[in-house]
Amino acid sequence: MANNYKKQNPMKIGKVNLSDPRERRRVGKVSVELQLQTEALTKKDLRNWRNAWQQAINVEYPNRVTLYDIYGDVDVDMHLTGCVGQRKGYVMNKSFRIVNRAGEENPDLTSHLRVALVQGVHAPGTGQHQLGHSLIQLGDIIVVDGVPAFNNVMLVPRRHVIPEYGVLVMRQQETWQNGFDYRHSDMADWIVEVGGTHDLGLYLKCAQHTIPKKNVCAFWDMFSEIFGIPFRVGKTTSRDAKEQSRIEKMLGSMGAAGWALFPEGTEIEIKESTRGDAYNVFDKRIERANSEISKGVLTQTMTTDNGASLSQSEVHKEMLMNLISTDADMLRDIVNFQLIPKMIKHGFPLRGYRFDWYEGIDFTPEQQVQYEQMLLGEFEIDPKYFIDKYNVPIIGKKEAAPVVVPEIRPNGNPKKRKDKEKQELVKPAAPFFD
Repeated sequence: MANNYKKQNPMKIGKVNLSDPRERRRVGKVSVELQLQTEALTKKDLRNWRNAWQQAINVEYPNRVTLYDIYGDVDVDMHLTGCVGQRKGYVMNKSFRIVNRAGEENPDLTSHLRVALVQGVHAPGTGQHQLGHSLIQLGDIIVVDGVPAFNNVMLVPRRHVIPEYGVLVMRQQETWQNGFDYRHSDMADWIVEVGGTHDLGLYLKCAQHTIPKKNVCAFWDMFSEIFGIPFRVGKTTSRDAKEQSRIEKMLGSMGAAGWALFPEGTEIEIKESTRGDAYNVFDKRIERANSEISKGVLTQTMTTDNGASLSQSEVHKEMLMNLISTDADMLRDIVNFQLIPKMIKHGFPLRGYRFDWYEGIDFTPEQQVQYEQMLLGEFEIDPKYFIDKYNVPIIGKKEAAPVVVPEIRPNGNPKKRKDKEKQELVKPAAPFFD
């Protein structure tokens, strides 16, 4: 459908040349202005969520703007933030390297292009699982100390992207027919597209738990306000409106260390709440929402909640590591099949090389010391290893200081020699143990 429309209306879907600074400023300025206009905080409920979902999956006129408004409300959930940060943090903490077709690392390329690749690795992974489709815009090419790099890598505002048809609209509520084709134009060399065209992200499923959770928290606060504080009742025989108003103000001011002076005949009664504990009503619902979020984002719960046993926690951690491995493999494919080919087009010296994760064992400092002592005891190690690793200027191996053993006379006293140059240097004998 999209291709037929493009053929029939070639002037409707324009081209944006992001290599032209004027075109980039024009698109970026309008996008930023429109994005700021839509960041309004409104109360969301499950009806809003379902209607937004329906708009996003509309075949003829898909629109995700309302759904992204829902996602903005979902994103402030603290438990969900922790789960997403844990999943993303494991991947971003992995070390990477640049290798040739034989799998051999080129340390110079890894070091020189680290900034550009970190930009490219971090940006494509931004919000991919949570929010679905992402469109990454590569910045201008700059050269720092003879090494090329991007001056910035930015996420194109999702509210202006219609991935189902591969277009970028200037106004959020515009239909895809009025957008710019970013897949078949000069923009294609300056963007990285991440995620499926119809992928709506994990937040779609998380919303049905975060929205009720916020409502339950609000209800719990209301319950605490009504039933958690003793109710004050004032009784008076006075019919004077001014006197009643004064008593009302006194009751209202009876806070911490409060006091009041009431006229004769006034009775003050404190009503304690006899309502049951709301813990099992509210806190259990919040706990269930958190556990469902953990299962959806991390496929398990024990890395975010208290575990029952060590064996169960190890199983749950293994499940998480399998998920992290899958995320890392997917991110590696994005870099190798989308980012690096575009970097080669823009002059980066990556032809014949690919991105790969470093799968070596990460040692603790204590394990590293034991590992290096074992190697030094069994093998001859190139000093360059320690020079590069610890940045220490090693100039040579230190020789052991000689030990002088004096000659023993028959009477047991050491013999003193006048000529020190004729003293004989003897190494100590190895100790003998019974």
